[in-house]
Amino acid sequence: MHRTIAPTLRPAVLAIQGLLRKTDHLQLPIRSRREIESRLVRQASKDIDRMLPWQAGHGRRTAAISMKLGEAAGLTVVELHHLKLAALLHDIGLLLIPQELFTEPSPFASEAYLAVQNHSRLGAQLLEPFAFLREAAVLIAHHHERWDGSGYPYGIRGTYIPLGARILAIADAFDAIRVPGKQCRESRDLIAARILLVASGTQFDPGLTEIFFRLLNKHGMDGRVEAEGRT
Repeated sequence: MHRTIAPTLRPAVLAIQGLLRKTDHLQLPIRSRREIESRLVRQASKDIDRMLPWQAGHGRRTAAISMKLGEAAGLTVVELHHLKLAALLHDIGLLLIPQELFTEPSPFASEAYLAVQNHSRLGAQLLEPFAFLREAAVLIAHHHERWDGSGYPYGIRGTYIPLGARILAIADAFDAIRVPGKQCRESRDLIAARILLVASGTQFDPGLTEIFFRLLNKHGMDGRVEAEGRT
């Protein structure tokens, strides 16, 4: 049976779309336009946090990590801007999944698992109509693809996956793995880094994983990431 977005979320999604629509026809200098785009997308990210409270702040932290890795990987200013927008909105597709699936006893069984797998494609479709988010939508569509081709939703592999999506995949996973707990921040970072290392060459781009490890060894991903994530 076809299942639709939960009725209580429809107004929230429409509100986010209305917020994003404000920038589509602005006639401004490029730098000013990017600042406004970033500001409105950060606000949309906060709205997503309110709808998905169990992962509040994840989008902003993922954006901060993505920017660090993107800079180290040599992305241009324009590419970094699109990457930031994509990272802030990368889980927006979860708002299009029936929310009762997240509260069922086994949230990743059968229908729930397939629905969650679809969220990257749904998120990209939601954002594609906005001209300033079309590049970001491509990155969102592919941020769960895997280096070995076993990812979703399209099963593409290696360098066929857009570079920004490969960066976003690492940042997304790293922040998701670093679940707050009794361990100190350094221990959580180390555990997350080891998991990424195991998945290098299968789930993640090995070259980008190596760059990310150099960043961790040199700078760490300490409170500065959380601070940047709140901007």
